[in-house]
Amino acid sequence: MNKIAVISKDLEGIKKIKNDLEYWSARDLMKVLGYEKWQKFEMVIKKAKSACTESNHDVMGHFIGTGKKISTGKTAQMEIRDFLLTRYACYLIAQNGDSRKPEIARAQTYFAVQTRKQEMQQDREKLLKRIEARERLKETERKIEGTVYKRGIKQPRDFAEFKDKYIRGLYGGMGITTLKNKRKIPKDRALADFDSFLELKAKDFALAMTDHNIKEKNLVGKPKLNQEVYENSVATRRTLLKRGILPEKLKPEEDVEKVKGKLSLKG
Repeated sequence: MNKIAVISKDLEGIKKIKNDLEYWSARDLMKVLGYEKWQKFEMVIKKAKSACTESNHDVMGHFIGTGKKISTGKTAQMEIRDFLLTRYACYLIAQNGDSRKPEIARAQTYFAVQTRKQEMQQDREKLLKRIEARERLKETERKIEGTVYKRGIKQPRDFAEFKDKYIRGLYGGMGITTLKNKRKIPKDRALADFDSFLELKAKDFALAMTDHNIKEKNLVGKPKLNQEVYENSVATRRTLLKRGILPEKLKPEEDVEKVKGKLSLKG
């Protein structure tokens, strides 16, 4: 068994679970990390708590003070100081421990590997969410195209004008061509394939709202349909601006088709 596997087994072996929440006893962790005296280990915990504060994390939520009863005789018991620790707290303790101890060195390596795995998983989930949002927008676009087709927008150039209206409303007057040039997006590619997750959700909301209002108001004819999508896009833009987000200033993301390829999701 390699060193990482050993520390992993040791840490998982002392882990406790209550109400689906995992935690560790500092007293148990002390032994796994090669410390014999609580006083010395408590100094490491103190450093770890300071690091937690500096990282803007809730110390009380990661280091919960408690007591632990130990037997001092046949019937006598004594309560000693302890902490209930989250995984993040264990990580900080390992980072602030004496790296000359082989147990600490192994723990530091273990947490570094685990942190990287977690980061990679989070990155993957973020990409998957963006892909899902892009597919959702495509579905909404297909739906509204069917709606406006029945109500007066039938020619390709009419559809292009309708789409340009909603883009201008969302991006403060900037049209599709201007945005593509600004973001260096190929002319033959869809603007939304390079959108951030936030932009995709904003567009989906603006178009879904437009589809709803067209049906509710029974709008017919190009002028009314174009005006409705423009006004809903402007309303969506105002919401973003109130939160300090300027859509046209958002940076383009990697081509969603390339992202699919990386995640083996193409097709």
